[in-house]
Amino acid sequence: MPVSEAQKRASKKWSQSNKDKIKIITYRSCAKTFIKKIATAEELDSLMEMINERKKELAK
Repeated sequence: MPVSEAQKRASKKWSQSNKDKIKIITYRSCAKTFIKKIATAEELDSLMEMINERKKELAK
């Protein structure tokens, strides 16, 4: 089913006004893919250390 011109315009308008949200969604997706499909045990350990450090920073 083809997308209407109005829907295309609405999608484009939303994308242009929500660039930060799109960036976050993209980064989150890439991180999940890396963790689930690519990372080695050593890389996962390193990521856990970074995550724990970041959590401590945010808790302050």
